[in-house]
Amino acid sequence: MQFRRIGTTTVSAVGLGAMPLSIEHRPDERRALATVHAALDAGVTLIDTADSYHWHAGETGHNERLIARALASYGGDTSAVLVATKGGRGRPGDGSWTVNGRPEHLKQAAQDSARRLGVEAVGLYQLHKPDPHVPWAESVGALRELLDAGTIRAAGISNVTVEQIRTAYDLLGDGLVSVQNRYSPAVRDSDPELRLSAELGLAFLPWSPLGGIARSSLDGPSGATSAGTAFHRVAAAYGVSPHQVALAWLLSRSPAVIPLPGASRPASVRDSAAAADLRLDEAELDLVDTERLG
Repeated sequence: MQFRRIGTTTVSAVGLGAMPLSIEHRPDERRALATVHAALDAGVTLIDTADSYHWHAGETGHNERLIARALASYGGDTSAVLVATKGGRGRPGDGSWTVNGRPEHLKQAAQDSARRLGVEAVGLYQLHKPDPHVPWAESVGALRELLDAGTIRAAGISNVTVEQIRTAYDLLGDGLVSVQNRYSPAVRDSDPELRLSAELGLAFLPWSPLGGIARSSLDGPSGATSAGTAFHRVAAAYGVSPHQVALAWLLSRSPAVIPLPGASRPASVRDSAAAADLRLDEAELDLVDTERLG
């Protein structure tokens, strides 16, 4: 496993997006815990969650509690694991997502997240999405207060623009360590945000990093070559899944990039973690870079 940095913390170059373990069509708890344990076995030390990662009404924090149980039941050392959680979104249980960036909500949500995770301070707390009804500086100000109070150790922002990153950086300084935007082979419109993040020394955490890659078997090269994209052709040459090629391509975009592929079974997370050690040459990177999926 290769490693990168979020602020002053060293983490695995590929993290685990834990959302699929708690939302619609989630696995049973036994498989969910096995998935997290497989990630830890593979050297993953960054787990991304949120208080809104749940399915039904009334189960806010389902994913955070699940991650806490997974870490507590793991037989090995988890002291190097950074759990990043998010606040500012909600799920009323009808499949929709809401946004709440009010400072009082964010401050209470962060305290609740710390309690569910069983920690004195959240390692990385991220504002999930800007609230169009709340001034951005006010929402970010809540992160400043949480940092000053010691409720969170570091702050991040998600689903943001270049201007919002600059404002947050001005308000939070070194307390701001990460930007989490959607970025994948199919969705590349966050290039400006990636460049600015790297310039400011912020980690850039792509969510849904496998967008555009067709689902295929992880059982071997024959399954992994079921589609005809450049990602699949390069995967066939290495005998790996196209998912690994997509993640390796993302890692090549910048040393700031730490992808967060989701997983709901151990085989998936092991496959994603292996991408950290896959090295593509310039010709292969150029080939996949020109492949626009959608």
